[in-house]
Amino acid sequence: MRKLDNQAIIWPVYFDVNKSRAEGRRVNRSQAVVSPKITEIKEAADKLGLENELNLEAHFPKAHWSKCGMLIVAKHEPKEDIIQKLAKQLFKIKNQQQQVQGRR
Repeated sequence: MRKLDNQAIIWPVYFDVNKSRAEGRRVNRSQAVVSPKITEIKEAADKLGLENELNLEAHFPKAHWSKCGMLIVAKHEPKEDIIQKLAKQLFKIKNQQQQVQGRR
């Protein structure tokens, strides 16, 4: 496993409302979203101005049978702060998507 200096790995499961903390969720259920996609998390990182690299072939270690992808983010602050900012932005993105679908 490679060492990531000044980088943080972000997995979709961190933000999934349907996952427990033991399964890997890292945010409160009130901040979590339904079935977050790695591309939506990348969009959130881009909107926050975070340098990032997308890896679509990665497997979350606790769910090695599923390719969910991962996002590698430049770490200029603690990982937990990055996760909280991404969660807020991802929540906004998901709400906008639901509003657009509701109008159809």
